[in-house]
Amino acid sequence: MRTIYFDCSMGAAGDMLTAALTELLPDPAAFEARMNALCLPGVSFHAVKSEKRGVSGTHMEVLVHGEEEGSHHEDHHHRDHHHRSLADIEAIIEALPVSEFVKTNALCVYKLIAEAESSVHGKSVEEVHFHEVGMLDAVADVVSFCMLIEELHVDRIVASPVRTGYGQISCAHGILPVPAPAAAYLLKGIPTYAGSMEGELCTPTGAAILKHFVKEYGPMPLMTVEKIGYGMGMKDFEAVNCVRVMLGESSTGPDADIAELSCNIDDMTAEEISYAAETLSRAGALDVFEEPVIMKKGRPGTMITCLCRCEEEERMAALMIRETTTLGVRVRTCRRYVLNRETRTADTEYGPVRFKCSEGFGVSREKPEYEDIARIARERNITIREARKAAGSPE
Repeated sequence: MRTIYFDCSMGAAGDMLTAALTELLPDPAAFEARMNALCLPGVSFHAVKSEKRGVSGTHMEVLVHGEEEGSHHEDHHHRDHHHRSLADIEAIIEALPVSEFVKTNALCVYKLIAEAESSVHGKSVEEVHFHEVGMLDAVADVVSFCMLIEELHVDRIVASPVRTGYGQISCAHGILPVPAPAAAYLLKGIPTYAGSMEGELCTPTGAAILKHFVKEYGPMPLMTVEKIGYGMGMKDFEAVNCVRVMLGESSTGPDADIAELSCNIDDMTAEEISYAAETLSRAGALDVFEEPVIMKKGRPGTMITCLCRCEEEERMAALMIRETTTLGVRVRTCRRYVLNRETRTADTEYGPVRFKCSEGFGVSREKPEYEDIARIARERNITIREARKAAGSPE
């Protein structure tokens, strides 16, 4: 599973998240050119090499009317008098020459920002108006992030708990607490902590991007890392002010951690055991198998093992108890490495044949569906090996 992991131990801002992802690309300069070709009104992009505390990374310089935002919390309100509504922002995004994936996700992220501002200011989403410079800066960050996610073909996004910083910040509205009210609203439901550094580390734009895209938070999952990117912030702290992103293959997640249920049987017939295994399979087990075992007093028996998704553990255990004579079921959680799997159908001289395709960890393989090959063998009165070869699969 193609996975990226964001280390947000120095918070998250839209430009930092974007800059980190650009470092994963084979040609960051080409992406910078694509962003400038979008022709966002008054916006230009410059990926600049940056070094902080001896660590080299990229700073995404987003200029709006020739100036760069000092922070993403719109601290330029005092010089900016143009305002845009959410409808205006939606029109700008819809008009961009980007894919539907980018448009849909960018709109979702900006709607989260609008909802946060609406809650903070006690107005409806339609009544909320954004100062143009801060709005264009955020739209640029959000759109570029969505384009990068699309280009990197990511299946899974995980992030560390988010460091917010602490203290107060000054803006056009006055002195506000850290995290800023809009960021605090967006971070609800996300693991966060203040840390020991004073200042705003997580901005509303960064929080909205994480809220929309990241579904898992915690330590870096078990993964084989292929590339690493560093997205640098503008400010300097005693620690490296960056978001680090790692790209690679992982196997943990909804389909990787499974429950293994087992029980020992010495008083069921072979037919009864076979029926119990079939029942478990029909009920949604990932796999069911039996092994011969020697039980107490030297009696031969059978160990039945059922593999299922963790959320199905209780239901499958109850079914195993009902369908067998066991007095108890042992359960343990297993971690497995999983290849990405899909089914494709190929037209052959003997009709359509389904192929099981799997890929991941540098491995790619496929094989024909047994039932389709068996059908060809029966219909043509040929062997299984001949049918497999006729379907275009190696023997």
